[in-house]
Amino acid sequence: MKIAIAQIDSVLGNLEKNIKKHIDFVSEAASKGADVVLFPELSLTGYSLKDINYDIALNPHTTKKLDELKKLSGKIDIICGFVEEDNNYKIYNSSAYISSGNIISTHKKIYPPTYTLFEEFRYFSAGTECKPFNTKHGKAGLLVCEDMWHISLPYTHAMGGAKFIYGLAASPTRLGTDSAEFKNYEINSEQHRTFARLLSLYFVFANRVGFEDGVNFWGGSEIVDPFGNVIAKGRLFEEELIYSEIDLNEVRRARIQARHLNDENIDLTISNLKKLTE
Repeated sequence: MKIAIAQIDSVLGNLEKNIKKHIDFVSEAASKGADVVLFPELSLTGYSLKDINYDIALNPHTTKKLDELKKLSGKIDIICGFVEEDNNYKIYNSSAYISSGNIISTHKKIYPPTYTLFEEFRYFSAGTECKPFNTKHGKAGLLVCEDMWHISLPYTHAMGGAKFIYGLAASPTRLGTDSAEFKNYEINSEQHRTFARLLSLYFVFANRVGFEDGVNFWGGSEIVDPFGNVIAKGRLFEEELIYSEIDLNEVRRARIQARHLNDENIDLTISNLKKLTE
């Protein structure tokens, strides 16, 4: 199996242009033999949408606007970010997994942040479900940006049998001066490697690049193996396609060598959490 990450910039509020860019990157990834291509958070719409959300939102199961991507998904599985409108007209920051012409799963962002420069909860409802799903390449889970900072969600995916966690992000640049490394990448990668190692799975992270509404996005997308090793890494601040070969035997090997995930007692965890609320 081969995974591609499309580390792209998006045009704010222009679904048509962004779909065209997706088609170009998907086609390139498919021509290089990739089986899955992952795009960043809100890749089809841009991030700082505010009230535009209501105009650009779509229902992925009924819209015709994703038909070209659905067609391409006969060759390669596609994971992208968009604004989702549900049947009750609530609006979500969502991701979709498209395969063989169908939307096989979506994930509504559970923790839309509203602090410092973020104001998502003013414009998005919060999702309530974290559930892995089957793909033809193995069981997978989706998370959107802030969701990756909540330990319970990667844990839930892993306990549900996920071999892959696909994380979509639009992480803004916040420069630090106390390190020779680029602090944004250093902190995020440390976290991805920890989750991958403790949960014995592949952690695939796509972060966007470009400028939007006075905010810069830093890229640094990466793929981390089940032993916590970064096996593919994107450049900072530049659009590109990143590739890595994936071997699911590595998940098996990691879970045999370190049994912390297989020995995890989910019933005990649930029981202890319930006691905290008594």
